[in-house]
Amino acid sequence: MTDVRAQGLALFRDMPGLIPDGATSLRDDGVAGELLELGLDHVFGSLWTRPGLDRRSRSLVTLGALIALRASDELKAHFPIALRNGLTIEEISEVIYHMTGYAGYPAAASARAVARKVLANS
Repeated sequence: MTDVRAQGLALFRDMPGLIPDGATSLRDDGVAGELLELGLDHVFGSLWTRPGLDRRSRSLVTLGALIALRASDELKAHFPIALRNGLTIEEISEVIYHMTGYAGYPAAASARAVARKVLANS
């Protein structure tokens, strides 16, 4: 296992619910079965573990980008990650509000709908 893979797995394990206990691979036998492993290596292993920004700051940036992209499936994972990384519900709300000015009201409204479902019990 590469250092990048190990770093990505360690970060995933620190984010409950993202990876099954004891898993060393996220590969499956379906179409594009290596996609999650690419994300593990290139995003979580290489980018999220870089020095320079703490996890809280990375969550803020990531939420803004995902809201702008209307990446609802990814937001389902990243809203709880943001809470785990120290953001409050109020701060997540402010990110959504802020994105109305940069990504538009429809993108922010979509993000709000996802946040309400995913964070309902938080």
